[in-house]
Amino acid sequence: NLDKYMAASYVLELTDKVLPEDLPQPKIFNLLADFLEAMEKREKKHGTLVTAYIVKMMDYLGAMPQLGECACCGGTVIKEGQNKVLFSIEEGGVICPSCGREKLNECQRPLIYREDIGIIDILKYFQKQPMEAFERIALDEAKEKVLQGILREYISYHLDIKELKSESFFQI
Repeated sequence: NLDKYMAASYVLELTDKVLPEDLPQPKIFNLLADFLEAMEKREKKHGTLVTAYIVKMMDYLGAMPQLGECACCGGTVIKEGQNKVLFSIEEGGVICPSCGREKLNECQRPLIYREDIGIIDILKYFQKQPMEAFERIALDEAKEKVLQGILREYISYHLDIKELKSESFFQI
């Protein structure tokens, strides 16, 4: 299956780029084995599985975005009845509306996204679920594209991985 091959190639190349040489990473190895096993069982919508792998890998590497409180000021992000949360690539997670206003005013090209597709909830869910749970789960295509774009920028900014060769045939 060509789609499976392209998705697995992307994950393998990304894993190769983020791991330091000659340093054992048993958690990442086990995650990769679980990913490949889940990929074997999945028939379509491989992007969701790839996204889950990336989120879990970032969590294991300690590079997961800050999701609980404002990445700038450390304050509470979500208040009762308020849904104006922003996700900042540069700050490394969610930011409150006041920090968001400051960032939007000082940046020419801010890497800030509105949290209107449930980014936080999706990332938290992907972080907590075991890899085999994603054998049957698929994100809505529109949400998947937005989330994958955010993850691509996040990886580029925080892990300094600009472009992978496999991205030419598998778009995350």
